Amino acid sequence: MKKNIITICTIATLATGCATNSAHWGYSGDEGPKNWATISTDNYACSGKNQSPINLTHFIQADLPSIKFNYQAGGNEIINNGHTVQINYQSGSSIKVDGKIFNLLQFHFHTPSENNINNKSFPLEAHLVHADKNGELAVVAVMFKEGAANKGLEQAWAMMPKHPGDKNTFDHAVNVNNIMPLNRDYYRFNGSLTTPPCSEGVRWLVMKQALTASKQQIATFSEVLHEPNNRPLQKINARTVLN
Repeated sequence: MKKNIITICTIATLATGCATNSAHWGYSGDEGPKNWATISTDNYACSGKNQSPINLTHFIQADLPSIKFNYQAGGNEIINNGHTVQINYQSGSSIKVDGKIFNLLQFHFHTPSENNINNKSFPLEAHLVHADKNGELAVVAVMFKEGAANKGLEQAWAMMPKHPGDKNTFDHAVNVNNIMPLNRDYYRFNGSLTTPPCSEGVRWLVMKQALTASKQQIATFSEVLHEPNNRPLQKINARTVLN
């Protein structure tokens, strides 16, 4: 695991909207993913060998220890950064992985899903972004399939800002537990941020149990973004996916 991986995206910018470096990027055209590495020298890692997202397959059986979740109600504001809708989190919530405490900074969404599981794409994926005291990152990913409306999403998106740069403050703190599955079994692999600067050395913890979101909820999120915000799948190369 690489040390001090947050070279462009500092802890502060991760908490307020990481993926906003000086060079403009997007998900289509000349600013799309295929050109991220050349848009700015800051994005050199986007052409790296351990990039995310991936198709999780060919699993290696491992005795993965339980993740120790310590999530409290702490979502205090929701922002539209032009690339996603993101809920920023107050300090006090964390996970414990590899004997280290990773503090929850924010969670955001991608449609359709960025990661695939056994070649299956999902209509929505949530990323819960954490950092430890040394700047190492851990992302918990939660998949959503179309089905019953999701009360957790309803609460988190109740004040969804519709225009890039807009943000709203919640009257009552949002609890990220409400968009987490009851079964906390997970897949694990090493990867990167899925947006510029694509920093590597990120611990990816993908929940096995998918939740449901209604067709209308997914459509509402998609309409706010105006285009899909999923980076194409990256090559696994020499990495393993632990089951």
